[in-house]
Amino acid sequence: METLPADIFDALLNLLLSGDAHWLRWGATSLVSIAAILSVFGLTFAFLTVTERKLLGRFQNRIGPNRVRVLGIRLFGIFQPFADAVKALTKEDIVPTVADKVLHLLAPACAVCISLLGLAVLPFGKHLVVLGGLDAALLYFFAAGACSELAIFMAGWSSQNKYSLLASMRALAQLVSYELPLLLAAIPAVIAAGTLTLTGIVEAQGGWLGGILPQWNIFTPWGVAGALIFYIAALAECNRCPFDLPEGESEIIAGYLTEYSGFKYALFFMAEYFGMAALAGLGVTLFLGGWQAPCAFLQFIPSYAWFYLKFVAVILSFMWMRATLLRLRMDQLMRLSWKFLIPLALLNIAIATLWTQATHWGAPWAVARWPLALALVALPFIVLGRKLSAGLGPRAYHFAEEPPTAQPAPLHDDAPPA
Repeated sequence: METLPADIFDALLNLLLSGDAHWLRWGATSLVSIAAILSVFGLTFAFLTVTERKLLGRFQNRIGPNRVRVLGIRLFGIFQPFADAVKALTKEDIVPTVADKVLHLLAPACAVCISLLGLAVLPFGKHLVVLGGLDAALLYFFAAGACSELAIFMAGWSSQNKYSLLASMRALAQLVSYELPLLLAAIPAVIAAGTLTLTGIVEAQGGWLGGILPQWNIFTPWGVAGALIFYIAALAECNRCPFDLPEGESEIIAGYLTEYSGFKYALFFMAEYFGMAALAGLGVTLFLGGWQAPCAFLQFIPSYAWFYLKFVAVILSFMWMRATLLRLRMDQLMRLSWKFLIPLALLNIAIATLWTQATHWGAPWAVARWPLALALVALPFIVLGRKLSAGLGPRAYHFAEEPPTAQPAPLHDDAPPA
């Protein structure tokens, strides 16, 4: 079972190729890899949409989509994403007269293509690595993800709508601000593994302490801090609640998507989910051991199954956050990044360096690194959190006392009747 996907991949290549030309084999390998990523994550996107809608329905005490039928069969609304795809494909595409037609068309296509680039370097299993062995796979991931701002700005600019342009600028400010803590949170994992390859980072998290506790990065003090920073920054990068200001319908129409309809709108929606999938996969790789099993006796389960289970768990937590948290204000969003997450992420790099150097110390110091690292993580978190929220605590509402009601004058026995 472990090598089954690789065996299927080789069988497809043998069907496509009859010769041994190097360039031809490279082209066929690339095409099969692209088709596999598109099919797997395309179906994942489809079912994530209906899953999120049904989960939000349960969180909000309603049913969610369950009415679409195929041959009289409903299956709890599982056909809903396919009905949505048909609706998006057949819906009228409205383009403003004054819009830049070329950029208006290219923006959603660029958004989808850029969001797919990050999936190419994720190691999905021991034998499911497309470009995960690239020497600078992590740098490639962040470089490809940084191009998403271009598609967002193209969408706002090409619409020739002041609301769309304003929303795109807000989105750029948010994405640029949270790319810094996202990148800084990944550096400690690189320091611990000593490599920029994602496969090397996963392999460095192999093994178990006492045969029970896995040696994943999240089970270290700097790993917990880095995972939390990465998780919060990933929510902001994906425009998920409570960081969905670029598409805040109650504030700025539909954000930079105001002038988009039909399939173009669906492409932006798809790009958002592909980007969320890429960041969730990277988080699993950096902090949750990638394809590594949580226990030694569970290694018989294929590595790609473990990766996918962790991946789905992170995605479901994103949906949980959307159903739970309220939207932040723009000043709160920027202050959280620049005054809280970035300083903590910079300090976490130093803590991870100290942690890795402490492995070469003697036994007493190796034990002492746990409380030392925990103190270095917790104290700045408390201090910065209190400083950031100073003067912004819970509001105290003061209600004016009601004036006393006038009491009717008592009636005396000798008072004349009314």
